[in-house]
Amino acid sequence: MNDDAPIRNQWISSLEVINKTGISRATLNNYIKMNLLPRPAVKRPETTDARARMLGYFPDSVIDTIIQIKELKKQGFSMDAITERLKQSRLTPAIDSGVMNMQEETQSKGARDESEAPLRGHFLSQAISGDAGQPFKVTINDITFPAYLLNNNYEIDWINKDAESSIFQEEIHTIKEPTSRNIFQLLLRSRHENQQARSALIDFHLSFVKGKAVKPELQHLYDGMSPRERENLEKRYNCIESPPRQAVNKIPLKLSGQKGTPIANDVYYMVFREGTLFIHAPKACQNQGIADLFASRSSVINDLLKQRMPTLVSFCVLVADLQNSVRICAELPPEEYFELINQVWACVEGTFKRYYGTYGKHTGDGLLYYFLKERDNQYMMNAIACALEIRENMKKLSMDWKMRKGWFNELCLNIGINEGQEYFGTIPSSPNIEFTALGDTVNFAGRLSDFARFGAIWATKNLINKLSVEDRSGIRFGIRHRENDREILIENSFGRVMDMIVPDSQNFNKFMDIATLAITEVVEKR
Repeated sequence: MNDDAPIRNQWISSLEVINKTGISRATLNNYIKMNLLPRPAVKRPETTDARARMLGYFPDSVIDTIIQIKELKKQGFSMDAITERLKQSRLTPAIDSGVMNMQEETQSKGARDESEAPLRGHFLSQAISGDAGQPFKVTINDITFPAYLLNNNYEIDWINKDAESSIFQEEIHTIKEPTSRNIFQLLLRSRHENQQARSALIDFHLSFVKGKAVKPELQHLYDGMSPRERENLEKRYNCIESPPRQAVNKIPLKLSGQKGTPIANDVYYMVFREGTLFIHAPKACQNQGIADLFASRSSVINDLLKQRMPTLVSFCVLVADLQNSVRICAELPPEEYFELINQVWACVEGTFKRYYGTYGKHTGDGLLYYFLKERDNQYMMNAIACALEIRENMKKLSMDWKMRKGWFNELCLNIGINEGQEYFGTIPSSPNIEFTALGDTVNFAGRLSDFARFGAIWATKNLINKLSVEDRSGIRFGIRHRENDREILIENSFGRVMDMIVPDSQNFNKFMDIATLAITEVVEKR
């Protein structure tokens, strides 16, 4: 190696990244949130002429990554496609064990019988490939076989036209009520012309119910089940076996259409936290195309969640806003504000994940997370415990910044929590999956975060009343009252928003939309 050769810098500051690539600070921040770029390492500037005390530093490879992103955007790629493309290029050729098994099976069968070679074109409506050597981009929209997604309540959340016409013989996407899309209700009450196929489908999906650890009360599979239907399912349940519990698998299932035309011989399924994807494939088509689809597990579920039908869901919503964020932004140099916001995000992100929070769409500059009942029966207590932990973490962060800056600003996330049942869906135009619930449940939580001050956690009476007696006794909550110079917490009490605001205060009119809402302050866990 030539000792005189120039040595490339290993680290580059965020200022240099912006200057060299021409992107804005907001774009840089977005790329970090989308995991296109790594989070910066914050340290003291390497040059003495830097105005900021601390700077974010990246590996110098981010320059090449940003240039690649800009080039792909010029070519018309969406941010979804760019994210997936970059992720694939970083990954070593590793595939889920279930998919690998399918690929090995295809190769061995192909060696025995050339007529059973992979028929990728039969699986895909169009094969989208990149440059030479680039992997195929396969999405759920390319499937030309019957396919659908069942959520954990056995309701159809997504379905293609092939499944509607050949499997169910009904336009499922026109059914607005989620509970009416329950697959057992659909099949038991179906007028399917092929009763043998209908019976096989019932047994097939019931086997997945049996695959759960605890035997369910079958009458709870869907509301309004008749005694006759329950008896029918009980007999079937006792005679079937549960399916293999692997990430990706296939089960033989011979189905025929109205005139005896074969529909499928194998059902491929993939289990996600949000539900199970089923693809009915004929024997003539081997599984290479399906393996290509399932190899990109995260893209599959992202596509499904973007397109799934709105569902009526019980959930808690937590909205948190940084107090005095506009003033803090004005007081700090841009680099330090950038650092602060990243630290706030890092401070809360792990807590939300630990309590099964799902990131949601929020119109303001705060944080919004959903805690879904279908994912966790302790969703209400998880939302409360998450809020209390976030408050403690923010106290530590605030203390660090006080010592560093010598200021008196308190860094507080003001939190509002509410519970409700709303239609729950996704925003398809977003580069990331953003969940949105329509209705007053989210609006009230957002208004409570506006009402809260100094890191307070306000919850609706509606939420507290839905807690069990045991859960309610495990938290301290109430309304603070002033008596002379003392502040007293009247525990286990509620108050209306209008009664906690001085009538001639400038905030009185601001909160008139929730004036009669009964709320309480969550103080701590007992």
